[in-house]
Amino acid sequence: MNRLKTTFLGKNKNRTICMSMVIIAYFIIEALMISGSLKSLFINLLVPVTSYIIVALALNLVVGISGELSLGHAGFMSIGAFTGVVVASVTETMITNDIMRLVVAIIIGAIVAAFFGFLISIPVLKLEGDYLAIVTLAFGQIIKSLINNTFLGYDASGFHFSFITNNVVLDDTGMMLINGPIGATGTNRISTFTVGIILILITIFIIYNFINSKYGRNVMATRDDRIAAQSVGINIVRTKMIAFVLSAGIAGAAGVLYGLNFSTLVPAKFDFNQSILILVYVVLGGLGNMLGTIISTTILVLLPELLRFLSDYRMLIYAIVLIFIMIVTNNPTITSFLKKILNNKKNKGDQNDG
Repeated sequence: MNRLKTTFLGKNKNRTICMSMVIIAYFIIEALMISGSLKSLFINLLVPVTSYIIVALALNLVVGISGELSLGHAGFMSIGAFTGVVVASVTETMITNDIMRLVVAIIIGAIVAAFFGFLISIPVLKLEGDYLAIVTLAFGQIIKSLINNTFLGYDASGFHFSFITNNVVLDDTGMMLINGPIGATGTNRISTFTVGIILILITIFIIYNFINSKYGRNVMATRDDRIAAQSVGINIVRTKMIAFVLSAGIAGAAGVLYGLNFSTLVPAKFDFNQSILILVYVVLGGLGNMLGTIISTTILVLLPELLRFLSDYRMLIYAIVLIFIMIVTNNPTITSFLKKILNNKKNKGDQNDG
C-alpha cells in the first residue's frame, strides 16, 4: 500500500509543485491589485502573459515530450483567436454573461484548432526533423495569409463570406467580424486574468495526466528510440498525432483568451516571429520542463515592456538577458553546481528532521 502511495505521489509531484506555484502567484498578484500596488501597464499584461504561458506549455508537449520541432503554433493560436472573436460576437445577445460567453468561445476555439491540428498532422507527422519544422512553418504562414484575405460578416440573415476581395454586403443590423488585413475590430474585451489562471491549471493537469498515461509513455518511447518503439508494436504516427492534436487544441484555447483581450486583432500579429518567440520560451525554460516554461515565459513577456523606459537600450538588455539564460540553462557545470546546492540543502533538511 505504501509503495503504491509513493509511486502515485512521485508521478504527481511535478504537477502538484507546478500548480501550487501558479496558485500562489495568482493570490499574490490579486493581493497587489487590490492594494493598488500594481501599475496599469503590468495589469494590462496579465492576460497576454497567461495566454503565452498556455501556448508555450502546448508547444512543450510537442517539442519537449514528443521530440518534434514545430514552428506552426502561432497558426493554431490565430485559428483559436479569430474563432473565439467570431463566436463571442455572434453569441453576445444569446449569452449575456461575459464569463460564460468566454468559456463557450474557448471550448469552440480549442475544438476548431484541434481539428486543424488533426488535418495538418496527417501529412506532417510522416516527416522528421527539419522537414517537419519547415512544413509546420509553412502551415503557420498559410493560415495567416488565409485569415488576411478573409472577409466575414454577420446580420439578421446569417453569415456572409468573401475571399480576397470584400464583397460582403450587410443590412443595418449587421457587423463585420473579420475584415481582411484589418482583422477583427470593435471586439468586446471579455478575457480575464482569473480565467487565464484557471486555463493554465487545466493545461498543466491535462499535460501531466497525458504524460503519465499509456499514450504519453508511448510518445516518450517513440521520442527516445523510434525503431525500438515500432518493434514493440507502437503506432508511431498515431501516437504522435494524439500529442500534436492535443497541443493544437490547447494553443487554440490560448488564442481565444488572447484574442478576446483586445478590441482590435490583426492577422499579422500571428506571423513567423510569433512562432519563434514561443519556441524561445520553451527552449529557455527547458524541454519537457513545464514549471521552467512558465517562469521563462513570464519573464520574457514582461521584460521588454518593463524595460520600455530605457527606450533604444531595452532590446539590447533583453538580448543580454536571453544570452545569460541560455548560458545558465545549457551549461553542465552551472547546472550540476545548482543541483549540488539543492541536494546539500535537502540532506541538511533530512538530518534536521532526523
